[in-house]
Amino acid sequence: MKESQIQALERTAPLLPLKRGYVEGVAHDYLRHGTTTLFAALDVQSGVFTLCKRRHRHEGFLSFLRHLDTEVPPGLDVHLIMDNYATNRHPKVCEWLAKRPRYHVHFTPTHSSWLNQVEIWFGLITRQAIRRGSFQTVRALIQRIMDYVTRYNRTSRPFAWTATADSILAKLTQLAKAFSGT
Repeated sequence: MKESQIQALERTAPLLPLKRGYVEGVAHDYLRHGTTTLFAALDVQSGVFTLCKRRHRHEGFLSFLRHLDTEVPPGLDVHLIMDNYATNRHPKVCEWLAKRPRYHVHFTPTHSSWLNQVEIWFGLITRQAIRRGSFQTVRALIQRIMDYVTRYNRTSRPFAWTATADSILAKLTQLAKAFSGT
């Protein structure tokens, strides 16, 4: 699971097309029209569950959890892999999760977002639907997000994890040395 605030940015000039010998031109000026918080949970078999909310608060996260609860069949356990963001640890969120034994929460270590595969999906939606877009309203941004989710879920397949156990352990060793100062 992950949440991210996304700005509805309207470019002040259109993209200049890619031409032979030139890269695509993007104006650096933009107008801000507000933000939405995108909550997303990855189901490795069927795609993503998403919900956009106006604010990045625990109430929005609880709303997303309730949405997820209605979407996942009651007999299945739900494993939530999350970062340590304060919203995820809010007392009301903890209380909600404690009342639902099918939910199992796993927190990723600090600076280890690469362990959470929904991060791969956030990279995809950013590159394929948001980054080069121009949005005059937050509603237009949310519509682009929902259109992308619909297309993605029609053809989704599990991500192929290419890291080996040895490469992961080597990275963890490297991080441990960096944090310990040795």
